[in-house]
Amino acid sequence: MSNSVKIAMWSGPRNISTAMMRAFENRPDTIVEDEPFYAHYLFQTGLNHPMKNEVIESQNTNWDEVAKSLTLEIPNNKTVWYQKHMAQHNLENFDLSWTKKILNCFLIRDPKEVIYSFVQKFELKSAEQLGFLQQMKLFNLIKNRDNTDPIVIDSKDILIDPKGVLSKFCNKIGIPFFEEMLNWPTGPRKTDGVWGKHWYKNVKGSTGFNSYNPKEIELPNKYQSIYKDCLMVYNEIYSCRII
Repeated sequence: MSNSVKIAMWSGPRNISTAMMRAFENRPDTIVEDEPFYAHYLFQTGLNHPMKNEVIESQNTNWDEVAKSLTLEIPNNKTVWYQKHMAQHNLENFDLSWTKKILNCFLIRDPKEVIYSFVQKFELKSAEQLGFLQQMKLFNLIKNRDNTDPIVIDSKDILIDPKGVLSKFCNKIGIPFFEEMLNWPTGPRKTDGVWGKHWYKNVKGSTGFNSYNPKEIELPNKYQSIYKDCLMVYNEIYSCRII
């Protein structure tokens, strides 16, 4: 079993992406990277996210330079490099060829739950804000390029059975599973993006994955078109998930 791998985990907002990053960072063999294209995304789009200026100042905004850095030798003499990515950071007309040199995986969540959570904090105007369409584009790129279905995990499955799903995921990508992935110490990390001061309150207080608590969700009519577009993507990718 090979135990050296660079993992790009492509998620969208309002998922368990930071908890997944915590799980991998708690492994003894792993270094993590928190949303390396976030500054580029804000610099290019001009979106007024919380801590926008601090984020842009904290990271390289040059797409090509960041992409190249993510394919270099794994830092700190580690054997696993877990990169937490937001799919919506992949803007049009920016080269994705760097993804050939890395193992691309997908973390998905039911879009109804994503939309419900997202609109509590942001104004939702388009499906592009949620990352599903960008996930589908990258998913198809990798599938056609590599002639295989990319690895997919669903947040609900992880929350229901963290050990089972993470064990299967580790086996699938050729690394050992560690029990340390299931629990971690509270508090911030030096590896957290500067935006963690604003966004990571819940995960900073966590010691493991929360239990899955389903909600009865009725989305307002104004979000139905966005939901339909995202659901189409979700269902297609979901069919390839690890179970």
